Amino acid sequence: MNRTLGVAFPHVYCELDFSTPLELSVATILSAQCTDVRVNQVTPALFARYRSAADYAGAERAELEEYIRTTGFYRNKANSIIGLGQALVERFDGEVPGNIKDLVSLPGFGRKTANVVLGNAFDVPGITVDTHFGRLVRRWGWTQEEDPVKVEHAVGELIPRKEWTLLSHRVIFHGRRVCHAKKPACGVCLLAKDCPSYGAGPTDPTVAAALVKGPETEHLLDLAGR
Repeated sequence: MNRTLGVAFPHVYCELDFSTPLELSVATILSAQCTDVRVNQVTPALFARYRSAADYAGAERAELEEYIRTTGFYRNKANSIIGLGQALVERFDGEVPGNIKDLVSLPGFGRKTANVVLGNAFDVPGITVDTHFGRLVRRWGWTQEEDPVKVEHAVGELIPRKEWTLLSHRVIFHGRRVCHAKKPACGVCLLAKDCPSYGAGPTDPTVAAALVKGPETEHLLDLAGR
């Protein structure tokens, strides 16, 4: 199934826009309960205003909140971002650390955020268990664990470590484009023959094809023979 996902999504990437580990850290904090599209609309002005950990550490809360208001839960996110800036300045000379032990000690960071930053900013393999990832690997029968950390470890035993970051992207892409929570596009899914949940969504190819989303739609439907 991992190899098939590689055929379906040969060019995967972090859908959050960033140019530094700090920018990705902030963007990932903002992405909680918010779409990547919305975060990417907010971050250009935010990153232009706050360029360093020290800038976030010394941010005026009301001003920062206005920059991120449309991402939702903006007060909590502002707390995390200011706290992140302060922790980086006080403990890491203003630089985002490149290991999971230090990352998970930072405000706003859990293992999911840490693995996003490790995999995409530092090229350190990591499995990102977001809502899509957990939902799909349970739907596929890879694990029945609900706790994200247990899911991460269970899937990590199935897939070579060097592929963890790519796997995370592929599964998340598949969850967003094809394997939707309520109505998966089973009839045009390349994983259908290996999926124990085949039939959870429409199996008629024409009906299923209309459910596929995203820029890879034509590619995915071509592979499915549509």
